[in-house]
Amino acid sequence: MNTASAYKIETHRRVCLVKDCKEANHWISVLELAVKEFEHFYVIEKQLIKNIETSNNMLALRRKFTLSMADFCKYEQEIINEIEYGKTEYNDSRAKVHELKRQQYIQILNELHDFRIRFYTMLARYKR
Repeated sequence: MNTASAYKIETHRRVCLVKDCKEANHWISVLELAVKEFEHFYVIEKQLIKNIETSNNMLALRRKFTLSMADFCKYEQEIINEIEYGKTEYNDSRAKVHELKRQQYIQILNELHDFRIRFYTMLARYKR
């Protein structure tokens, strides 16, 4: 009975860690797309808007996204190592760490959304 219980706990731990790893991978993919999107914003800004403040904001956000992506890559690697070699129980503290990472990701997405709104509002001023 005890080995069956230990097996269930280990299986649950692995399932939770794999879920966290896949979610972290998704966050990284979305941030990669955002960085690529900033490359297109940069071209539009240079050719049409020509506002140094907007250009600096884009560079700062792109830098922030790149650093966040690196942080999430490191977090994903920690999860992979925990899946392969770790024996630490998946408990509330582990779930809270993941929830904090999720909140960081949501904050970054909100910043991207706010920038898009400001950028598209600037574009709306221009007419053919």
